[in-house]
Amino acid sequence: MTILPLLHTWPDRYAVLAYTTTGRFGDTAIVGYVPHPAVPDPALMATAARHQPSRLYGSAGGGGFADACWLICVGWSARTVPKPGNLELDDAAWSLEPDGSTELVRTMYGHDRLCVGRFTLEDPQQLRRAADVLPAPAYPPTAVR
Repeated sequence: MTILPLLHTWPDRYAVLAYTTTGRFGDTAIVGYVPHPAVPDPALMATAARHQPSRLYGSAGGGGFADACWLICVGWSARTVPKPGNLELDDAAWSLEPDGSTELVRTMYGHDRLCVGRFTLEDPQQLRRAADVLPAPAYPPTAVR
């Protein structure tokens, strides 16, 4: 499981995002958020849609396909090119409360399907480590004018 910060609302709203795979040969991508008490639960597909991914992935299969590809790309890229501060958990026990799934019209990043939702990490220590990927606020709230 790869855990990373996701800037989901400009300029300084981050969530804890997690990416993993399941299924035969990892054909299903699982992208979800890890709940954090200081962060509202993000709507991942809406976050993806705001990035206008159909410009890159086209409109095949409707907006859901492009949105799903964008989310998969975020997770896959974080795993493939690790950034300092991201977290790799090779032995995480987890469960997912699904928000939805998308069958892709063609294989993208090695995946045929995406499931999104809310992750639960069973190990409290891993949950604390996941929370540590969040950056400090971009600026103190009192500085906002």
